[in-house]
Amino acid sequence: MNPDLAGGMADGAFKFLLQKLEAFASRERNLQENIRNGVRELQRELWRIEAMMRDADAKKDYDNQFNVWIQEVRTEAYAIEDVLDLFRLHRDQESVWRHLKMRHSISNLIQDINTRLTIIKQTKERYQIIKEINERYSMMVPTNSVSSETNTYHNVRAAPLILGWGNNTVGIDEPKRKLVSWALESNQKLKVMFVVGMAGLGKTMLARSVYEEVKERFDCHAWIIASKYQTIDETLQSLLEELGSSTEGSDIVLLMQRLHNFLQHKRYVIVVDNLWVKDVWEPIRLALPDGNDNRIIITTRRGDIANSCRDDDSIDIHKVQPLSPHWAEQLFYKKAFPGDGSCPSGLEEVSKSILQKCDGLPLGIIEIGRVLRSKPRQTKYEWKKLDDSLESELRSGGALSAIMRMFSTSYKDLPYHLKCCFLYMSVFPENNPVKRKRLIRLWIAEGFVTEERGKTFEEVGEEYLNELIGRNLIKANEMDFDERPITVGVHSLMHKMILSVSQEENFCTVCAGPEGNLADKPRRLSIQMGNFDVSQDLTCVRTFFSFSAGRVNIGLNFKLLKVLDIQSTPLGNFPSAITDLVLLRYLSLRNTNIRSIPKSLRNLRHLETLDLKQTLVKELPKAVLQLDKLRHLLVYAYNMGSVVPFDAVQGFAVPRKIGALKNLQTLLFVKARRHNRMIQELKNLTKLRKLGIVELAKEDGNSLCHSIEKMSDLLSLDVTSLTKEEPLELDAMTNPPPLLQRLYLRGPLKRFPRWVSSLHDLERIHLKWSLLSQDNPIEALQDLPNLMELQLLDAYTGTRLDFKSGKFQKLKILDLEQLKQLRFIIMEDGTLPCLQKLIIRQCNELEHVPVGIDGLLHLNELHLCDMPEKFVALLKKRGGELRHLLHRILHILSYQQGQLVEDLS
Repeated sequence: MNPDLAGGMADGAFKFLLQKLEAFASRERNLQENIRNGVRELQRELWRIEAMMRDADAKKDYDNQFNVWIQEVRTEAYAIEDVLDLFRLHRDQESVWRHLKMRHSISNLIQDINTRLTIIKQTKERYQIIKEINERYSMMVPTNSVSSETNTYHNVRAAPLILGWGNNTVGIDEPKRKLVSWALESNQKLKVMFVVGMAGLGKTMLARSVYEEVKERFDCHAWIIASKYQTIDETLQSLLEELGSSTEGSDIVLLMQRLHNFLQHKRYVIVVDNLWVKDVWEPIRLALPDGNDNRIIITTRRGDIANSCRDDDSIDIHKVQPLSPHWAEQLFYKKAFPGDGSCPSGLEEVSKSILQKCDGLPLGIIEIGRVLRSKPRQTKYEWKKLDDSLESELRSGGALSAIMRMFSTSYKDLPYHLKCCFLYMSVFPENNPVKRKRLIRLWIAEGFVTEERGKTFEEVGEEYLNELIGRNLIKANEMDFDERPITVGVHSLMHKMILSVSQEENFCTVCAGPEGNLADKPRRLSIQMGNFDVSQDLTCVRTFFSFSAGRVNIGLNFKLLKVLDIQSTPLGNFPSAITDLVLLRYLSLRNTNIRSIPKSLRNLRHLETLDLKQTLVKELPKAVLQLDKLRHLLVYAYNMGSVVPFDAVQGFAVPRKIGALKNLQTLLFVKARRHNRMIQELKNLTKLRKLGIVELAKEDGNSLCHSIEKMSDLLSLDVTSLTKEEPLELDAMTNPPPLLQRLYLRGPLKRFPRWVSSLHDLERIHLKWSLLSQDNPIEALQDLPNLMELQLLDAYTGTRLDFKSGKFQKLKILDLEQLKQLRFIIMEDGTLPCLQKLIIRQCNELEHVPVGIDGLLHLNELHLCDMPEKFVALLKKRGGELRHLLHRILHILSYQQGQLVEDLS
């Protein structure tokens, strides 16, 4: 062949290939640009859907057709989130993003969503036309019907009265007696009592019982239901009608004036049942004349409203409590066995199981008891069948539907942003206490908490939780000294309602047994029993929990996971697949046996919480410094026994340049090490709220003080010296964190740090092994205005502690331990006016109970731990020489080596 010809052909082929490559590159650029545009439009569409869902939720005018449409829209919102997360995932993993197949896959997903959204829009338009025709027809045909939700509300409100309050008032004698006494007390003032509690607790029954007892003692009386569907003027008209006054006119000011004039010279008692909004109460309150021993009783589920109205001593709150086990059993047997009210042999065990689920809730006890009574056969089999299927019975619309409707009303009344937070309780097993901080961090990771100017996400999340507690939907199980919940939960029957709604809205799929089937494209998975190892595609899952002791495999099926909480699972090694979950925001491996963290942890660039508490991890790799969004870093273990050792907290070593993690709010517990420059790096962590340091050497104390001075938002500081003999040098701080609330110091103090006495907001201080001899910590702390808890453990070598009159104005808990030389405690009149709990442990030289203890009016608990027998003998009921000094104290308990030995109460 002619060389020129061959060369020309080769040149032409090269040009052709080059053109093809350029065309391919152009298409790829266009594809990438189209994907970016499509993603931006999908993000805008998601915002529009969220706004529409909020509006629809506020209107609450769903019918069946609209409900189906909402479900379709919610499904597409999930699909949009999937695409947005896939885009973020592959953008972060650039090597994967280069794959042509991956880009085409995302492009096709965007097109599919847009097609489905168009169809849904057309469906909605057809639906809207049909709805408008029906509405026009309904205007032509007069009707007396009202909405189904309104009917449901009034049926639920009438239920306690229809049931016959007189037959179900088991266990209310004591609260009734107190409220009757309050109602009839003479003090010439208008007084208001809010009766507060969750749905079904018997607030209406209690109020009705009190009302019937006292109403004839007043000149006039009225009972009204504060319907959430009534306007303010309708409520005022209803009240005037009940009182027998004229109700003409609809002007609110005129109605208020008429109410005031009618009641002006009368002594009255009024019950406002089931208040939902403060706006209804305000005009009534303003119209009511004062004086004449007038009484108002308001029942409400909304404890937050009651608290907001409590602006002076004329307004009080009575919190209705669940029935005690004894009274719950009495009521249950009364409803289930109407004859003699006793439980037949063979049904005791299943009765206890049912009562445990009712958890003292009168409505649940009454309704379930009635259903069981109606069973044709009173057999253990029939009862156990109901017990095992209680959740499905509650949501079936059958005999127990009244319980579900009662709870659903409270749920539907929630603001849109709180509904997801409330439904999140479905993730946790029934009767499983949830740590407050854990729950709030999870809400943040899920994106439920919105940013508010001047507040951290954690502060906003705490406000959300307080509102849910105030609405009596979530309950505080265990309270801290500052009246904040340590753990929270929901009522057992409420939990079943949450599971039902969660399943209906595909919020969370719970696998509570080996037969647990996964929902179609579950968003959240909660494994509560057995092993979990599936091969199906789970890229739709965003949250994964395991509460099971079984084996859990985390693989690539979870590539879009944002929350992974598998604490207490049997893990020995860090699962390598976790570091491929690059969108992860929350990771908890708490209470597992993992020993190390891989360098590939650097891949989790979105991680906000890393919880490795109670693991065997002692050191973190430098890779952790690349997690610049990290807010909470918890890596420590407790070494606890009957006697708390000095090194009870086992910390971890962090990279020297820890100051790079500028978003950290929680850092627990860091090993200081001697001459470690890491201490100086801490000054860069200016957002810290909680800091824990262990193994601090004497010569590093000044450096730590200077770093802490930069932490203006610090709320909690915990410092332990290198050894039990190594002094803590913390005197160099001249400008301590002004907001500090909690301070824990372990180790010898040559001098008491002067800056501690300036901490206006300090609420709790623990001093352990301080061995102070010259400085008396009582004198240094007595004027702190907000101090509520004080612990001194081997902290003072003196023989006497003096609590002077007017000091420690807010202290609630006083804990005195291992004060080896202490012989006398003097409490002058007027000191410790709020003290509720006193602990005395291993103060073996103490000769006498605190002098003046009989003057502490609010002291309810006295705990004597490992005290000499001769000291305990002085306080016994019979023969105790000093027993008379403790007559006010309700609970007096003696312990030895952590075990309760004797109740001296």
